[in-house]
Amino acid sequence: MARFRSSFRTSAGSSTLPIASLYAPAGGSVYLREIWVTNTTATDVGIRVIRLTTTGTQGAAQTVAEDEDGSVAATASPRTTHSVAPTTADEIGRITIGAAIGGGAILPFGERGIRIPAGTSNGIGLLPVGTGQVCDVTLVWDE
Repeated sequence: MARFRSSFRTSAGSSTLPIASLYAPAGGSVYLREIWVTNTTATDVGIRVIRLTTTGTQGAAQTVAEDEDGSVAATASPRTTHSVAPTTADEIGRITIGAAIGGGAILPFGERGIRIPAGTSNGIGLLPVGTGQVCDVTLVWDE
């Protein structure tokens, strides 16, 4: 398996519009290993980590880097803030980041990670609790 990451700044989103998401490709599962979220404002922000079962209207595709030598292309699709809500399913986790610029959290998901099954409508998203806000996000996954 190859390890990939994507780091980007979101827009605010809302309680129904994920600020970041990672979707599996049609032909293979993806294993989400870590999520890093950093606050860019002096207002606290709550974030829910949720399963997504439709795409809604995804934000822009984000740049991906391979952790090793860059010789393998990623097939998963990291996206920034959605403009139309996807269908959500299970809540995997929840964090609150304090009211400080640069405050943040790293969510590790164990030795194997969280499996996102093959299929372009299958994903994991970061959904604000209450009012959305701009955050810096890094997603780390294996394919």
